[in-house]
This record gives sequence, C-alpha cells and structure tokens, in this order.
Amino acid sequence: MIHDEHFDHPVEEENYFVSMTDMMVGLVFIFIIILMYYALQFRNVTDQLAGADQTREEILSDLKQNLKLKGVIVEIDHQNGILRLPDAILFDPAQDELKPEGKIKIKHLAEALWEVLPCYTDSMSNGISSRAKCKPNIKHHIESFYIEGHTDQDRMNGNIRIKDNWDLSVNRATNTYRELIYSDNRLETLCALKGDRCEPILSVSGYGDKRPLSRGASDAAKSRNRRIDLRIIMIKPDSGAAAKAVAEAVAIK
Repeated sequence: MIHDEHFDHPVEEENYFVSMTDMMVGLVFIFIIILMYYALQFRNVTDQLAGADQTREEILSDLKQNLKLKGVIVEIDHQNGILRLPDAILFDPAQDELKPEGKIKIKHLAEALWEVLPCYTDSMSNGISSRAKCKPNIKHHIESFYIEGHTDQDRMNGNIRIKDNWDLSVNRATNTYRELIYSDNRLETLCALKGDRCEPILSVSGYGDKRPLSRGASDAAKSRNRRIDLRIIMIKPDSGAAAKAVAEAVAIK
C-alpha cells in the first residue's frame, strides 16, 4: 500500500481548529461565570444601599409620627434623609436662644429620638432598655445624625455674640443640641461602631443662608429657609472592600 503523507495534513489541521474552538468556548464560559459573579456581588451591594435608604425612611416616618402625637409638626425631606423643624417654633427672629415654647418642642424631640434611635445605633453605656421595643432583624444602622442650622438671606446687624448669619446658624444648631442633651443626656451615648471605636452620632453644623430651600426675598421664602434640619446618614457597605473580596473570590490560583 502506498501511503501519501500529504493526505494527513487536512486531518491534523481540522483537529487543531477543533481544539482551538473548544478552548475559546471554555474561556468564554469562564468569562461569563466571572461576569455573572461580579454582577451578583454588585446587586448585593446595591440591595444593601437600597435597604439602608429604606431603613432611613422608616426612622424618619417613626420620628414624624411620634412627634405628631406630641403636638410637634415637622416636615420630611425623603430624598436627603432630613427631618425638618421650622425656625418659627424654636427661635424668635434674629435670636439664637430657644424661646420657652421652643424648649418644650425640643424636649418632645429628645423623647422621640430616644424612643427610636437606640434601635439603629450602638451605645457607649451598658444596655439600652428601648431596644426591647425594636423591630426584629434590623440590618442597617445610623452613621451620623447632624443637627444643621440654616437662616434666611437677610443680613444680621451684628453684635458681640452674633456677627452674621454664619454665627446665627451655628449658634442655633449648637443650642438645639445642648437642649436635646439637657432634656435626655442618654442621647449623648448613642454611637456608631467604626473599627474598635464607637463614635458619637450627634454632630452640629451651620450653613447660614448658603443652602436655601426657596429662592427669592418674599416673607414665605425667608420663613421656609429659616430652619433646623436633622440629617440622618446611614452606614453604607464598603464598596472598596466588597470589590476586593470579589476579586479574591474569583482569582485563578
């Protein structure tokens, strides 16, 4: 029998291309698995973010309802996570000291905060009795609770203590904080775990007239801009740590 080696080449080339195709299919399959895993992790982080926002909504709603029962009407800014107290119920015009009625409102606010916030925070003291009333399976906690002072655009005449709207807004926020702690000093123990530390959640800031809710110089606009905002910041998942964990999980060793 005569054997022609030239007839073997097509078979060898065909086997070569079949092997390459199988390898490419395998690589594409692995790539799809990795992509699906990353997509799943991304969705998990997104769900955590959405869950934290939903928890913040529940906190704000609980506070608003609690205060309504105490006769304190507040406004909620859902998008920014803010419980808003109109300036008129707390301070006289151009003054930074809480008026008597304002102190009563802040006392009610302190009561509401202590009934709600311990469920979503840690504590620097031993035990929080209010946690017995908490909803089950709370997954998201508060990172910071800002007491923010805001004024209208009218310029202050200035005096020894209050030079301008910056001073006025900071002083009002600070005095609101002090009255809260005076009404219930347990609020000062609420904290957020950060590593091996538990940092207090209550903070104070003032923005003068730099963050108006309404533009214009009408009395209605000015009244709306004068306010105390209570801004809730939730603890978010660490996206950098999550990405690192995903990379380690899918690493080919």
